[in-house]
Amino acid sequence: MEPQLTQQPPRPASPRRRRHITFDRLHNFRDLGGYRGADGRTVAWGALYRADSLGKLQIGEADWDRFLALDVRTVIDLRYPWEIEAKGRVPTPEPGRFTYANLSIEHRPYDQAAIDPDTDPWRYLADRFAEVAEDGVEEIRQVIELIATGPGPAVFHCTSGKDRTGLVAALLLTLLGVSEEDVLADFALTELATERLLADWHAANPDRTMRWPSYGRAPAVVLSLVLADLSARYGSPTGYLTDRVGITHATQNRLRSRFLT
Repeated sequence: MEPQLTQQPPRPASPRRRRHITFDRLHNFRDLGGYRGADGRTVAWGALYRADSLGKLQIGEADWDRFLALDVRTVIDLRYPWEIEAKGRVPTPEPGRFTYANLSIEHRPYDQAAIDPDTDPWRYLADRFAEVAEDGVEEIRQVIELIATGPGPAVFHCTSGKDRTGLVAALLLTLLGVSEEDVLADFALTELATERLLADWHAANPDRTMRWPSYGRAPAVVLSLVLADLSARYGSPTGYLTDRVGITHATQNRLRSRFLT
């Protein structure tokens, strides 16, 4: 059953500050700044980014210069090691340019293109997120601690910057005190990249058929289900982060000190 669009994706941030960073090869590179966080403070612009695969960057191309201009110092790759081997990782032009970590938070791979089109797409994705939230607690903790303590600015990414990246972004924004409404809206901004993500898949898989009509989609309802599931099990998403992942008050305070202005 093909899902129906129930809402329009949120509008991008005010042109005064650009949430989407424009690249040729990257389709889903976003600044997490500008959201209202704890104590009336705001997430700083130009300090924390989420992205699709930085393995698409190539030294010497305009995209590479655009990336360097952001002065990113910490890169966290959420993909499986075999994905990195097949598709590449962020280039390393000189030793020490980046603090780089491969922290694969997903432990049960699945092929979204092959999902049965009759599957309830949003419940299916929420259940995959639940697997990541349970299987990947150690890696999720390491991701959050590295972002709290590593050199900045920082960027984290997976392949499409959608699911694994979307979960980490939601958890980080939650720790920064961002409202659930804004957390959901940030997740849904990936909908603006869906068409290009789908085109990339077809270009990379000319001999395959895309079975699942929801490929590349990221409506807010998916993350809403995920957060509701965490609340049902742990009392709240914050309860999950403290009780299951093991995020300490010290780490949360470091995050807020670093990223809230």
